[in-house]
This record gives sequence, structure tokens and C-alpha cells, in this order.
Amino acid sequence: QVQLVESGGGSVQAGGSLRLSCASSGYTFNDYYMGWFQQVGRRARELIAHISPDHETMVYPDSMQDRVTISRDSAKGTLYLQINALKPEDTAMYYCAAATSLSKLYVGTPTYWGRGTQVTVTS
Repeated sequence: QVQLVESGGGSVQAGGSLRLSCASSGYTFNDYYMGWFQQVGRRARELIAHISPDHETMVYPDSMQDRVTISRDSAKGTLYLQINALKPEDTAMYYCAAATSLSKLYVGTPTYWGRGTQVTVTS
């Protein structure tokens, strides 16, 4: 059974940091492109960072590029998202996703989704 389980979310004051984790099981983690999506309210989920099987990374929103790091631990089958200098506008649900190709992440149709973890940033 495939599982992607996010953790590490919570309520934090602006300026703080969080590290989100996504523990994977039931599929070959090392073969998949992994991504983090952000969903603010009822808006569509937006891809904010991805990492390839060989650890090439990309962070998309300009507002996050100098604050966010995506990484993966192949031995543990776990994906991470480090967010520093948190802002109230970072308040959202964060979902991890696994895809067999980068294009599937880009169009928002990954093979597997996690259930998400809520991040709330207070000013």
C-alpha cells in the first residue's frame, strides 16, 4: 500500500522556521520525482519545489527562492521542505507528491499525493 505521510506543520510566528517531512512507503521512492505543493484556502494547489531522483532541485515562487530548501533522504524514503523566515502569506496546506516524470508534477497530476500538513504563520 502506497503511503505519503506529511508531518512538521503547525502554528509558528512570523520569522520562524519549519521543516516539513514526507515519509514514503509502498513504492520505489528513489525512482520518483518528488514535489511540494502549496494550497492557500480554496485555491488550486501550486507546485513550489521539486527534486529529481538524482537530487536536482528547483524552487519556484520568487518569494520563496531564498527561504526554502527541498531535499530527500534516499535511505529513509523521506522528502523534506525547510522553510525559513516564515511569513503570514505562507499560511497554507502543504502537500507532498510523487511522480514518474517532472511533467506530471508541473501539470499537477502526480502519481501519488500525501494528505497534507497545515502551516499557519501568525504575525
